[in-house]
Amino acid sequence: MKFEGIYTPVITPHREDGSIDRDAFAAMIEYLIGSGVHGLINGGSTGEYYAQSMEERVELAAFAKDVIGDRVPLIVGTVAIRLEDSIIMAEAAAKMGAAAILVGSPPYSVPTESENALNALAIDRAADLPIMLYNYPGRMGISMGEEFLDRVGRSRNFCAIKESSGDINRVHLLARDYPHIQMSCGMDDQALEFFAWGGRSWVCGGSNFLPKEHIALWKACVVEGNFTKGRRIMSAMMPLMRVLEQGGKFIQCIKHGCELDGHYAGPPRAPLKGLNKDDKRQLEQVVRVLKRTVAEIEAE
Repeated sequence: MKFEGIYTPVITPHREDGSIDRDAFAAMIEYLIGSGVHGLINGGSTGEYYAQSMEERVELAAFAKDVIGDRVPLIVGTVAIRLEDSIIMAEAAAKMGAAAILVGSPPYSVPTESENALNALAIDRAADLPIMLYNYPGRMGISMGEEFLDRVGRSRNFCAIKESSGDINRVHLLARDYPHIQMSCGMDDQALEFFAWGGRSWVCGGSNFLPKEHIALWKACVVEGNFTKGRRIMSAMMPLMRVLEQGGKFIQCIKHGCELDGHYAGPPRAPLKGLNKDDKRQLEQVVRVLKRTVAEIEAE
């Protein structure tokens, strides 16, 4: 499977009582497809999978597939502490006709490279679908190192990796030594560097409410090869990246951004709380400037 373009990890809209608002979720999917994103991810951290029961995760992924149909690829997240739960998600993804699965390291347990590879290969066998790996040591506690990549690379299904380590040396390693594994940007403030080193896709939470701006950067760099334009767009986006990543309020910022754009997102599930007034004001100002600047660049 070729991963190319903007892949949005869709938020999960919640009502005030914490229940999932499926109508709002379907509306988000329709908005994103209409805005031109190239694929959707259900069950990523932006969608708050960690705060959902396994029944909710399976049901929501199936619901997403029903709404999407075959219009864009659906990637289903399988990350879980227990291998058995990851396998449940993998089998469900295959049954519902998902295009691919997202496979990360099991949080908290801190397996060795070999153990982590065996965990990923078991998930692979359960789904037999194309796989985008998810390397996020800041959340999982371990990195998908060279021993891991060498072992899982023996399966044809491991065809991409969302690299979210923040370590630019990983970009160099993947581009140079693992060209058969497609490199997808998972660290938003390094998108330009990923594209410069041959990455052709970007998994970006901010595209939930700024899809056109994220597509503009991808298009400038990957389609047009115009890195002068790309640097200008990236420069305009950097204040947003700083706001999203500061203080552990990423999901809250994404949800507030969606509501600024006219889409119901609702509160995050516990233990997270919504943004305070100052945080909202800061995000709103950054978004206004970003939209105006990118629109001006695109109009030239």
